[in-house]
Amino acid sequence: MLRSSTQRDRKLVGDRTYVRSVSEVQRVVAGLRAAVDAVLSCSLDRSTAAEVVELLDELENAGCRLPAAQHRALARLQVETSAVQMGAKNWKDVLAIRYRISGSEANRRLSEAALLAPRQSMAGEPLPPVLPATAAAQAQGRITPEHVDVIRKAVDDLPGFVDATTREQFEAEVVRIATGAGPKATRDAAELELFLLDQDGPEPDDADRVRKRGLTKSPQRRDGMTQWRADLTPEAAAVWEAIFAKYAAPGMCNPDDDEPCVSGTPSQAQIDNDHRSLAQRQHDALVAVGRIALMSGELGQLNGLPVTVIVRTTLQDLESRAGIGTTGGGTRLPIRDVIRLGSHASHYLAVFDRATGAALDLFRTRRVASAAQRIMLIARDGGCTKPGCPVGAYGCQVHHVTQDWADGGLTNIDDLGLACPPDNRSVAPGGWTTSMSPRHDVEWTPPPNLDTGQTRINTHHTPERLLRPPDEDEGNDAAAQTHPIGDATEARSPSTSDPSQPGGPAPPDNEAA
Repeated sequence: MLRSSTQRDRKLVGDRTYVRSVSEVQRVVAGLRAAVDAVLSCSLDRSTAAEVVELLDELENAGCRLPAAQHRALARLQVETSAVQMGAKNWKDVLAIRYRISGSEANRRLSEAALLAPRQSMAGEPLPPVLPATAAAQAQGRITPEHVDVIRKAVDDLPGFVDATTREQFEAEVVRIATGAGPKATRDAAELELFLLDQDGPEPDDADRVRKRGLTKSPQRRDGMTQWRADLTPEAAAVWEAIFAKYAAPGMCNPDDDEPCVSGTPSQAQIDNDHRSLAQRQHDALVAVGRIALMSGELGQLNGLPVTVIVRTTLQDLESRAGIGTTGGGTRLPIRDVIRLGSHASHYLAVFDRATGAALDLFRTRRVASAAQRIMLIARDGGCTKPGCPVGAYGCQVHHVTQDWADGGLTNIDDLGLACPPDNRSVAPGGWTTSMSPRHDVEWTPPPNLDTGQTRINTHHTPERLLRPPDEDEGNDAAAQTHPIGDATEARSPSTSDPSQPGGPAPPDNEAA
């Protein structure tokens, strides 16, 4: 944030440096807002086609130039303060929370600001942007945001052996092309330029391999399938080659067999009856190896619980063998898959009803939540309770909601909630505060810098909460007691249960996890 109205702020655009006072910048921005208001108030009813095209040209040019001002402002903000001082765990969250944009859009803006905004040396001297040609073309309105994205990716694809001078020349050449061609043509030309730069190139080194390694998971589709994409190092590829040679061989780990072979050698009949493709056999091998690892007991603990699959669902769905369950990582599972998982490994079941079980209120006897409490919080919250946070239950800690333990808080189920480690630490004097609503929803109040009147609860993991009627009797939630039990057959279902109750982690009667 800017310190005072007398502070001077340097702006570097191309090879020109402007020095403006903060008050002058504020007047210029006020004039920009007034100009936009004036444009919006104009009527185009009597405009000719040529006049409208000319107007669109001017608006397009202005729209292409404005991001340059945003980049400089973002760069300056990061010099003047920190994300923690703003009340967030990182700069992506600052933008996402304050301007109600997605995390990917916030990352895009920050990445472009880091590459296209003027910089400062350690001594405070102004430095040009990382991509000076792109920044200059953008400030002049000669390239669009799509061109900027193409140029960024093309420069990022340059091999590590390319020197700084060649990198600058490559960027300038791609910018020159972009000023006269569309994004696709620019991308095609950049790819050809990359190929011609060094058709063979040196042998990739360890640094390049480490930079490119990764395993990413796409969002779960409507049909329940999830797409994975991997770039494996030679070592990782060698490991899975050996595993697949054993567990993805014909006849191994075939879910269509009455008794799948997961060890030893499959029978000839199992081999002959295996009609799966190689890709399907490798998928089934991943499932089998993962299940073996979970059942081994050698994976240790995660946030106080053994590493295992934890699923939450309603008791009605469990008894009717219909509906879905949701894992601690957010994956939706058909009930038949939930039952099959439970038959292969030890699992946890928690029912929201009036059954007796392990004590969930520990008062001041201990600071750390018990395993039973963690299970119930996973069932109720599903993941981090801070609004907009996508971290699932597997990555969360137990947070004292109403009052911190150090300040006399109680380790009781109605005083606890799930929070990922960075968000848990963000609750501090002058930062975020939390409270528990009558419906047992954890509410988060932002610090003043981030408070725009946004929602206080997180429905990312529990969208079914949005389906609850606003005038629903809140006393029903408070009356329901939550207790873990060891077997589904011990659960008692009240006669007033409603089979149409939507599944999920909110705690009406007869809810299970």
